Amino acid sequence: QVQLVESGGASVQAGGSLTLSCSASGYYYNIRWLAWFRQAPGKAREGVACVTVASGSTVYADSVRGRFTISQDAAKNALHLQMNSLKPEDTAIYYCAAALATLGRCDLREPFYPYWGQGTQVTVSS
Repeated sequence: QVQLVESGGASVQAGGSLTLSCSASGYYYNIRWLAWFRQAPGKAREGVACVTVASGSTVYADSVRGRFTISQDAAKNALHLQMNSLKPEDTAIYYCAAALATLGRCDLREPFYPYWGQGTQVTVSS
């Protein structure tokens, strides 16, 4: 089992920055991929960014590439999402997710991730 707890959500002005964090506990050494997803009101949940734990390689959604940076702190069993140049359309609940039984480079499709945090709200006002 893996437990994930997100933190850092807040309300910010457009153009601002925010860093989200996710603390992982449990069988952290079995985690292969870590990812951030988000769900805006009335929309389906979408993948934002992921990292392959062993290699550190990352994948980003087109909508956030160049503005968001995903990073991991293996020593602290933590995952971060640095978000810059925030837009109102970035408003959503952001979720941390973990995949254990996967191979290769991380993927942003939900079915790969059986472990999820409770989410943290990010609101960007114009």
